[in-house]
Amino acid sequence: MSKKNKGAKKKRGADPKNERVLIANNRRARYDYHIDETYEAGIALTGTEVKALRAGRASLTDGWVNIDGGEAWLEGVHISEYSQGTWTNHAPRRRRKLLLHREQIDKLAGKSREKGYTIVPLQMYFLRGRAKVEIALARGKREWDKRQAIRERQDTLEAQRAMSLRDLA
Repeated sequence: MSKKNKGAKKKRGADPKNERVLIANNRRARYDYHIDETYEAGIALTGTEVKALRAGRASLTDGWVNIDGGEAWLEGVHISEYSQGTWTNHAPRRRRKLLLHREQIDKLAGKSREKGYTIVPLQMYFLRGRAKVEIALARGKREWDKRQAIRERQDTLEAQRAMSLRDLA
């Protein structure tokens, strides 16, 4: 064993290079839609967009995915302009190409043509230095579904409160 590596120990746990660094989360999508399937897709971005994302300047709330000409496009997602960008800055709401396998695009295109299905972005994050977006094939919820989800959430919160109060007594 050399002197350099004498005190070195292997680190246990998660590899920091493989961790997701969350940029934006679309909480509204989980409220408005029933999520059927999720996919991870890469995004084709410009340099100033990547720098703006590293600063955490993105919003997925109005976003959707459109399949056009055999390609998947992320639309309606807002990535703010990079503050130190010059004339090379990007348009905040431009269409961005998603990088998916052909079979995935074909499957999404077929399902999204069915009534009630849409493709929405759920999360945007960095994985091993690359910008990724988690998209979902989703069905729209009815108004009573939303009310039921709120009611269930309130019931679980009340149950947790009652359990914590019981533990204190």
